[in-house]
Amino acid sequence: MAKNKRSQPRPSAPPLSAAALLKLFKEVKRPMSRAEVIRQLKLKKKDKALVKDLLKDLVQKGKLVRIRRGYGLAESMHCITGRLEIQRQGYGFVVPEDSRRKDVFVNQRDLHGAWHGDRVVVSVVGEPKAGRNAEGRIVRVLERGRKVLPVKVVKRMTGGEWLCRPSDPKLNFGIIATLKDESIEVKPGEIALCAPGDRIDPNMWEGEITKRLGVETDIAVQEALVKSNHNIRTRFPSGSMTQAEGLPTEPSQKDFSGRRNLTKKPFVTIDGATARDFDDAILVERLKKGYRLWVAIADVSHYVPEGSPLDREAFERGNSYYFPRSVEPMFPEKLSNGLCSLNPDVERLTMVACMDTAPDGHTVKTELFPAVIRSHARLTYSQVRDAIIEKQDEARKTIAPDLIEMLELAEELARKINALRVKRGSLDFDLPEPEIFFDVHGETEDIRPKQRNFANQLIEEFMIAANEAVAHFLVERELPCMFRIHPPADEEKLKNLFRLLSRTDKSVVMPKEITPKKLQMLVASMAGTDKEYIVNRMLLRSMKQAKYSPDNEGHFGLASVEYAHFTSPIRRYADLVVHRLVKAALVDGESGPMPVPGHKKLLNVANHLSGRERVAMDAEREILKRVTVLFMRDKVGQTFEAIISHITDFGFYVELKEVMAEGLVRLSTMDDDYYTYWPQREMLVGERTGQSFFLGQTVEVVLEEASVERLELNFSLRSVTAAAKDYKDLI
Repeated sequence: MAKNKRSQPRPSAPPLSAAALLKLFKEVKRPMSRAEVIRQLKLKKKDKALVKDLLKDLVQKGKLVRIRRGYGLAESMHCITGRLEIQRQGYGFVVPEDSRRKDVFVNQRDLHGAWHGDRVVVSVVGEPKAGRNAEGRIVRVLERGRKVLPVKVVKRMTGGEWLCRPSDPKLNFGIIATLKDESIEVKPGEIALCAPGDRIDPNMWEGEITKRLGVETDIAVQEALVKSNHNIRTRFPSGSMTQAEGLPTEPSQKDFSGRRNLTKKPFVTIDGATARDFDDAILVERLKKGYRLWVAIADVSHYVPEGSPLDREAFERGNSYYFPRSVEPMFPEKLSNGLCSLNPDVERLTMVACMDTAPDGHTVKTELFPAVIRSHARLTYSQVRDAIIEKQDEARKTIAPDLIEMLELAEELARKINALRVKRGSLDFDLPEPEIFFDVHGETEDIRPKQRNFANQLIEEFMIAANEAVAHFLVERELPCMFRIHPPADEEKLKNLFRLLSRTDKSVVMPKEITPKKLQMLVASMAGTDKEYIVNRMLLRSMKQAKYSPDNEGHFGLASVEYAHFTSPIRRYADLVVHRLVKAALVDGESGPMPVPGHKKLLNVANHLSGRERVAMDAEREILKRVTVLFMRDKVGQTFEAIISHITDFGFYVELKEVMAEGLVRLSTMDDDYYTYWPQREMLVGERTGQSFFLGQTVEVVLEEASVERLELNFSLRSVTAAAKDYKDLI
């Protein structure tokens, strides 16, 4: 008997989705109102609310732009979604989420209430000119970069509210704030956290103080402030903590299955004196012809499955964040300092890169595999320097004799690997890094150059070798990889450097092709001369930032054809990604190959991790600047010997010799002449006297101001202690 037609279910229409709406806008090729969207899709009145929500969501994601009562495709309206980075001068750049696009310049008048760090939609209003970015204006703030702002409490208002100013100099407005509850007590001059509310006028916002951080001079307060400024997570969610607490304190016998037992081999870790998370252990053996280098890396991926709470949190953090007095690790301490850390005299799971080298240190064979090791010693850089490099008797007594022999062999191999890197053109800038020293009360005692020696270099050489070997392993098998790429340096800046040097040194000739090898030769030729400082500074300024990518573009600075990060999975998520890709390559059995992420997914991961790395670098720079300014506040009026490190059209920056601090000498403080900036020669030249100021010149300066609010050290010129050159000599 035939069924009644009425009883048969009607074919259901495809579910309405954001993707369907986007497809419609692309097909129609013009902006549409909500009513037009409903008519085009032949929807019912009941779908009106759903369409409204979907359109709102697409606007929020930056895919559509609201225009009056209609909506238009952002890409068709020359709109770009990205993060806003505001400069100290007030203007900004939008860094597109699509890494293939270039940054968009935004004038201060076109920011339209957007803050530094906000996710925004920028409308491109002008085509890029030669050597310049395209210009745009902010049309929508999609997401505030910060939900809470660290502020300095200025004073109490008559109505009981508090007048505050954001502690970030890039946020140039005031906040009139109430207290979240009566238990919060603040005083003028203290630092607090404030949740911003509505905008009152162009320079004033409402807000609510949610927490008192403390006095401005406390380093812990400054660190908390910087973490808040950069949205650095300071607590692990309950899900990831529960997962971490459920892990064992030591590996079990079950974990050893399928691993090589290398516990008898004398691996050692070499790190800084204060380090607690040990990612890597090394061992060097002599072969009949050459050496065998073992690099064992903590196998974090064994304990952190992809997509688990710990993995999701680690991905969001991207890396660990290091501050002078604290660390915000990528993983909870149970993993970072315990189960995954290659602590001495305990068994630990690792991924091992075993490299056989020729007598000259060149890698001829690589094998990667999972293993279990037992570190035979936790050594420090200074300990290895004293015992191995300088061969001090007392220091050698602190290390077992068999390890002394192994470490001497390691030094021998490291020097050969380094020589090979130098030969191929790898660039090493020997520029001092600042290190902050604290007294017993936690006050800053000094800021001096960080001490480095060949013990540091030894580990770096072995890690670079392992990273290159792993990248080559994946490339050779035509498998995906998260490469660490470093684009070629800015060609125009490099040409300017060669032009500048060739004016006074006829031996310097502009090469037809500027390669890392040519730059390395230039650095070597200027070593020990009065131009060494200029060359190092200008070269460093010409370098672009390294980043992560699934596309192999090589590493310019290392002159490396294939490079990936593999050696620090405890503190860098990119390394964890590479570990999983290596494991997928090693799986061979009835279960078949492990799934590997596609190019698009790897690209999204790479962009996110490159962004988090920039956050870590910015936070590190900011806390260093804050500690430095606080340290210099009681030195206002003192005279310092300094080197000119950067020339601008409004003055020049100087680096102090007595303490690692940098500040500005403004032209407005120099009343002996009118000075003109010569960008092609990196000079300031007096119109009347011919007095010139140039990179690397030694001067005496007086500290006039140390401003925590603006994060500035301002100096005035006392005298030129190095012989000033007449500008005619440099024409």
